[in-house]
Formats: sequence, structure tokens, C-alpha cells
Amino acid sequence: MTMLTPRTPAKLAPPGRSRRERKAAELESRTRLVGEQLAGLSSAPGVRVQQSVDASAAGLTHAEAALRLERHGANVVAQERAPRWYVQLAKAFRNPFIAVLVFLAAVMYWQDPADPGVVILSAMVGISGLLRFWQEYRSGRAADALKQLVTTTCAVQRRAGSGSAPTTFEVPMDQVVPGDVVKLAAGDLIPADLRILTAKDLMISQAALSGESLPVAKADTRAPDLGQQATSDPVEADNLALMGTSVTSGTATGLVVATGADTYFGSMAGSLVGERPQTNFDTGVRKVSFLLIRFMLVMVPVVFMINGLTKGDWDQAFLFGIAVAVGLTPEMLPMVVSANLARGAVAMAKHKVVVKRLNAIQNLGAMDVLCTDKTGTLTEDRIVLDRYLDVHGNEDGEVLEYGYLNAHFQTGLRNLMDQAVIDRVGEAEEVVVDARFSMVDEIPFDFARRRMSVVLARNTLAGGSGPGEHVMITKGAVEEVLDLCTHMTDRGETVELTEQLRWHVTRIAEDNNRRGLRVLAVATRTVDTPRDTYCVADEDGLTLVGFLAFLDPPKADAARALQALADKGIAVKVVTGDNDLVAARVCADVGIDVGTVVLGPETDALDDTALRALAARTTVFAKVNPVQKARIVRALQADGHTVGFLGDGINDAAALRDADVGISVDTAVDIAKESADIILLEKDLTVLEQGVLQGRTTFGNTIKYIKMTASSNFGNVFSVLIASAFIPFQPMLAIMLLVQNLVYDIAQLATPWDRMDEEYLRRPRNWDAKGIGRFMVTIGPISSIFDIAMFLIMWHVFAANSAASQSLFQSGWFVEGLLSQTLVVHMIRTRKIPFIQSRASWPVMVMTVLAVLTGLWLPFSPLASSLGFVALPASYFPWLIGVLLAYCTLTQLVKTWYIRRFGTWL
Repeated sequence: MTMLTPRTPAKLAPPGRSRRERKAAELESRTRLVGEQLAGLSSAPGVRVQQSVDASAAGLTHAEAALRLERHGANVVAQERAPRWYVQLAKAFRNPFIAVLVFLAAVMYWQDPADPGVVILSAMVGISGLLRFWQEYRSGRAADALKQLVTTTCAVQRRAGSGSAPTTFEVPMDQVVPGDVVKLAAGDLIPADLRILTAKDLMISQAALSGESLPVAKADTRAPDLGQQATSDPVEADNLALMGTSVTSGTATGLVVATGADTYFGSMAGSLVGERPQTNFDTGVRKVSFLLIRFMLVMVPVVFMINGLTKGDWDQAFLFGIAVAVGLTPEMLPMVVSANLARGAVAMAKHKVVVKRLNAIQNLGAMDVLCTDKTGTLTEDRIVLDRYLDVHGNEDGEVLEYGYLNAHFQTGLRNLMDQAVIDRVGEAEEVVVDARFSMVDEIPFDFARRRMSVVLARNTLAGGSGPGEHVMITKGAVEEVLDLCTHMTDRGETVELTEQLRWHVTRIAEDNNRRGLRVLAVATRTVDTPRDTYCVADEDGLTLVGFLAFLDPPKADAARALQALADKGIAVKVVTGDNDLVAARVCADVGIDVGTVVLGPETDALDDTALRALAARTTVFAKVNPVQKARIVRALQADGHTVGFLGDGINDAAALRDADVGISVDTAVDIAKESADIILLEKDLTVLEQGVLQGRTTFGNTIKYIKMTASSNFGNVFSVLIASAFIPFQPMLAIMLLVQNLVYDIAQLATPWDRMDEEYLRRPRNWDAKGIGRFMVTIGPISSIFDIAMFLIMWHVFAANSAASQSLFQSGWFVEGLLSQTLVVHMIRTRKIPFIQSRASWPVMVMTVLAVLTGLWLPFSPLASSLGFVALPASYFPWLIGVLLAYCTLTQLVKTWYIRRFGTWL
């Protein structure tokens, strides 16, 4: 049996490319291979297709279906599964800072199991990891609650045995197998990839796969199926119905040629499972983490050697070196990040934004390019009658009236354009529908003629009594209707439709097509010899009345939302599967500078470098397939952009996963929601704008913590280096350093609840490891200046200059060091003057006050002796206030210089 399953290995990408690029290339190759095989089946006769899957038009027997289900597996596609709770718990502790702390705690325990520093470090590790786990786990459960468990069935034709008559019955979609014969009707989901054997008036919505907003007509197949002209794209084939699409009207019989992962949809879904690519957030955290670890690896050995050589006590020097390592480690970073992200998720939920992956919040704030589809995002995702035109392109109420009569009196299933005409009449005052007409007959729509006609009797009296002349009203595709017209209506007069006039009216229709409108022609004919029934042959000698032009209209607030995103530094690029004319029209209507529209097939001929250049200068991509969408996203990322992708269809899933932040909506197909990081409860760019602001606030508060902690810790260690070199005793005990660090870090837990200055929120923010290092070595040593001032004060003013008085020296420096660290929070959190031009939120104020009070209390507390503190004299505190005021003043001056020099602060 020959099956439509690509078992040969996909062509591998060049070995020099990254693992992510190689995987993407392999999956793209697989999708293309599946598409080529499906396209090949569309051109083969139906009998040959049945032979290829070892089936018949009568359907499989139950026994054959059971064997194939066992062989091919359930008809389901790959899905992302949340990890077990214990796996999530383990991942919560997978962080370089936590690894450093665990190592240091193990060393301290090995040195002295009773060392209280072991307990402090263990508490830091436990609190940080457990809080992160809880936030991730709770977020995952909330996302799972969005999924609705629905059992979907389809009508399958099967037989009891080889000689039995076929019977049609419902089976769950996951039990459909290759070779099954499926019956389709309006409203049905396509359960697998089908080769259509018979069809009547079949219209299929392929928006989820192609992005085309209108349903697509499939070929009527009632005679022997001989296949069709070959096509390279299975979505465009007239006799294929693909998994993930749905029937809007008509009936059909289809042969299942592929199920599950072997379908066109399934080949794309394969790219959505497994390890996600590194996002901008992941890369930024990694760079910052290893920058700080490199500083630690340099500074700690230096401190250890200086203390060992100058003091001669290598054991104490070793413990002090460990304490310094802890002091340089922003050990609460995972916890602060988690708290930041959790608070951001809660705040975004209030703005109708559900966060599936917490890291995506920061990426949303860093996003500087948004790729979005067109339908439903920029448009209202509905068809409306945009204009009704006479043969010269002028608006004419008579055209609307005839179009309405055709749509109103037809008895078949109305399509979206018929309903749009009916809806428009309700809005148009110039059209009055009364009892002037009564129904006589109709000639239904079919896909060969691409038109439909109604025949109405014009009643002689206003009250509707007495039959009059018969009027045929025909509405359909412009070319087909024009071929039947011999005359046209010109300013109320009927004139012959000459070749010159035929060219003129054709150009009117084409002009509207170029504006992105879908155009239908309307024609009439007064019947000379009225009768009760009419046929297709009567559709002749028509008089062209005019045109109806349809559009999926732009959203009223789309232009404002796009401008708001632009004001915040986000470039919007439209990447749609719809045609280029429609895309250009809609984009122009909402204020997008369209420029040159690039078609998806054009990108296939470009290598990655050329595509990067093209993506950078192109605003609108049209007729783009799923593979091309994902390539465009990766090209923008390779150019240094943080890319968001907004989509809701199957054809968006791969791009959603590859983007730094994938954004979908709650009405999207399941696979799009599974691929997304963020789900909007309204498909509205205004809602997204609020999410961006919250993302930038979250990102800003995270950067605050990193810069505060890194600079103050670096300043402390720099002070330790100086003190260790010149002071004959330990400038601070290891346990004091640990306690100081713990109190300071606990105070920083309020950072996620801080506010951000409006100026900060105006443009995208990104991780900058180099900038953080520069900030650390510029701002950090400022505290060392005043630490040294305090050393001199304690040494000369308070005579704490010998081993006997070292506890006084250490206590005085502990208090000054903790208070200066705490106060600098307010200096760093804003580029403005703190307390005057910008004030912290009340949680930050409360926590910093508590940290200050704790620092002042500890030397006088019952814990003082166990921690090595002694009570400080009252005369110490005026000196402390003076040092702190001078410290804040100098920091503000350096901040002003730094902003002028480097153009940035946070």
C-alpha cells in the first residue's frame, strides 16, 4: 500500500547553522514535502488516488479501519504538554545564581555545619526557587483552564464486511484513518486531509490555513473525477480539503489521504513541540548572569588573597571570601523576577491579557517590531457592502435595490455577500422594499456559472394585487455576467453595450479590485413571454446595471491603535495570507505606509541574508504561507529586533512559536493558542498596547533591581578590598555581610510594585549586559568613597583602630553600608530627582523604611552579641546623617553626568 506519508528524512540544513536553524529548516522541508505530495494527488484521477491509499469509493470495512488505526495511530497532531509539577519544580531552581549559592552553602557547611550562614543561604535558595515554581505552576494551570475539552465527530462511510453495503455513521475525529470516505456538509470541520471525490456547491473556509477572509469555492465534481491542473500549493487546489478548515456551504464526499502528523496541518504542528527557541529575555538574563559571575570570579580570589596575606588567618579569609561572593550575587534575582512577572500577569489580566509564559511579559515590553495578520486585527472580520456603483463608478441606489432583491428572494443558502447586501439595505434610506415584487422562480448558484438569478413578477398595484411583467435579476462574477450582457443602463437610459463600453465597465470593476474590493456585477432582463419556470438558457440578453463592491472593513480604532504603538517605538508589519490588493487597501485605510507589497513566493528565492534586508524595509507581506511567516520572523530577529507576532490561525502557529513573544486571542484555533505566550481576550491592538506598557513596567522594575543590587554590591566589595589592604582586622565579619545582604534583598522584594516614569515607557527596552557592567563600575564606587569616609571617622573619631575595638568599627560600617544601600534605591529607581520629581510607590517606601529601622536596631538588639555587633554611641548618628546626605548628593550629580554621557539610565 502506498501512503501519503513522508518517511524519507528531510533535507538537512548546513552543519554550520545553529541547532534552532537546522530544526526549522528540517521542519520547513517536511512541510514542503507534504504539500508537494498533496498537490500531486490533486492532479491524479480519483481512481488512482483510491488505489494509492488502498481504498474504494464504498469505504473501508470496520476491520480494515481498526487495523489502520493501530498502524497509523490516532488522528491527532502534536501538542505542547505542560511538564509534571516536579519537573517544573526542578526547573525553578535551575539558575546560575542559585547554583552559586548552593555551592557556597555546601562549602560553608563543610567548613562548619553549625555556621548560621548556611541557614541564611539555604533560606535564600528555598524562598527564591519555591516562589518561582509557584508562579509558573499557577500560571500554567490558568492557561490550561482556557482550553475547552470538546469531542468532535464526523460522518464516515464504512462497511460491515467486504460484500456489505456501505453505511454512514458518526465516529470521533481521532479515529479517522487513511482510506476512509468522509461525508461533508455545511458546518462540518474537515477531519483530515481529503481528496474530494464528489462535490456540489462546496464552499470551504480556509482562513485558518491561508488567511483568506472569504470562503473558497471548490470544484463541482459530479462526473468521473479526472483530477485537475497541477498546483504547487495544496491550499489552492480545487479538489483538496485540508485538516483545520471547515465547510461553509454545499456537500461533498472526500477520501482521507493523510491523518494526524502526516497531514499538512500536522507537518506544521511538528514545529510547535519540544524546546522553545531562546527568546530575547532568556538571552538577556543569561548574559547578565554570567557578567556578574565573571566579576565574582575575579573579585573573590583577590579579596581572599589580600585578607589571607595581611591577616595571616586563612580560614577566616576563606569564609570572608565566601561572604563576599554572596555579596556579589544578586541571589534574589529569580525571586524578584518571578514576583515582577506575577504582578505583571495579574495587572495584564485586568486589561484582558492572559499570560501563559511569564517570561513573555518582559519580551512584550522589549518588543520593537510587531508582525500581525490582517483579518480581525486591522479589520472587523466581517464582509460589508462598501459601495454600489453604476457603470461609470458612481454610487447608485438602483444598483443596491436590484442587488437586494436578488439576495432577498433567493431560497438557497445565503452567502456572506448576500447577507452584507441585506444588512446594507437596512442602513440605506434611499431603498424602500415593499410589495412591488413577488417570487416566480430562481436559477441557483453553481460554481461553473459563478452567478445566480431570481425571476420576479412586478405587481401592477402598490398593494400587490395582480401579476405583471417578469424581471430576471442576475448577480455574480463580473466576467461571467458581462458575457451575458448585450446592453447597459447609462443614466437611466438603456444603451447597447459596445466593445468600447465593455472595456470601460471592465476597467471600472478592475479599478475597484485594485482597491482591494471584491466586485460582483448586477444585471437585469425584462422577460417578453412570462412563464412559471426558467432555466440557465434564459440568462441571456441581460442589461448591466452596475456593481456591488465588498470589503472586510478596517476597525474604527485600528488607526489610532497603530499610531499609539508607533509612538511607543513599535513598528507594525502586516504578514497575511490574503491577497496583496486587499492587504494594501486595508493597510492604507488604517494609516500604514504600504510601500511595495512583497508576496510570499518571492521570499522563497532569497537566502537568509537577503531576506533580512528585505524584511527590514518591507511593511506588508501578502499571500504568505506558514513556513514563509516563520522565516520572516526569524529574519527580523537576526537583524537584532525583538519580534512579537499576533495571529489566530493554524497558518500562524509556527511564527507564533518562533517569535520572541507569540500573541493570540481566545477565539483562535487551539493550536495557535497553544503556540502563543500571551492570549488577548479581545482581538484589539488597543488591548495589546496596554499589555506593552505593563511589560515595560515589569522589565523596568527588573532592571532596577539588577542595577541597584549589582552596583551596591560591587561598591561594598570594592570597599572591602580597600579595607582589607589597610585595616589590621576583618573590616566586617562574614555573618555581618550575609545579614546585610539578606536585609537589603528582602527590602528589594517591593520593587515589582514600584511605578515607572512615563518617559521610560515611551520606547522599547532591551537587555544590555554591557550597559549593566558600565553602570556597576560607574555608580558602585561612589558608595566606596563614603565607606572610606566612614572608615576614617570610625578610626580617628571613635578610636576603633585596634583588634580590641574591631566590633565597634564593624558595627559602624554595617549600619552605614546598609543604610546607604537602601537609600540608593531611591536614587537609582528614577532618572529624576528622588522624592521631589519622582516618588516611589508606597510598598517600596515601607520596605526601605523597615530595612533602615532594622539596620539601626540590630546593634542594639538581643541578636547583637551573636552576630558580633556592639551598641553605637549617640555621637555616631550625626556623622552618619552627614555621610548619607553627601552620598545622595554626589550620586545625583554623577547620575546627571551619566545620563548626558550615555543617554540612558535604567
